[in-house]
Amino acid sequence: MLTQFTAQPGKLTLANYCKVEKDVYPVGRLDEDSEGLLILTNDKALNHRLLHPSHAHKRCYLAQVDGGITEEACTKLSNGVLITVDGKPHQTKPCTATLLTEPPIVSLRNPPIRVRKSIPAPWIRLELTEGKNRQVRKMTAAVGFPTLRLIRISIGNISLDLLQPGELLAIEKHDLYIGLFGKL
Repeated sequence: MLTQFTAQPGKLTLANYCKVEKDVYPVGRLDEDSEGLLILTNDKALNHRLLHPSHAHKRCYLAQVDGGITEEACTKLSNGVLITVDGKPHQTKPCTATLLTEPPIVSLRNPPIRVRKSIPAPWIRLELTEGKNRQVRKMTAAVGFPTLRLIRISIGNISLDLLQPGELLAIEKHDLYIGLFGKL
């Protein structure tokens, strides 16, 4: 689905799944093929703090990649790689990239990713402090392992925990700011 409330012909949007006040909108959108944590708010200050690059904060993703990703590729990701943003080269900031030894326990995806018997599809965990458009997908492709499935599992200290796809959890403003930024 598209992480927006505005109708789009032939596409599912947030409006198909949840009813919220007219002034509520998603912050830090996910692309149509990505899954995971999404914050819905009507707090313009929160929107600014989460989206403006001067307010770097951590975001954590699980990415299932196409091919047997190596520790060398994870090191390259950790050091930052060159991607294209808005048609211009961009060197990503250093991050944490870890190859998972076991697949994470995640809900089934609908539709499922493609599976090829002879090509592995391992998972990596990425913790970033910047959020360029389609950044994780561009980063994994830059090191030769395109992303098959992408799940944002946390923003700051706010995490999916045991939420299932489509579930909503109301968080008080104070608790949200503390979870995201460690302070109000």
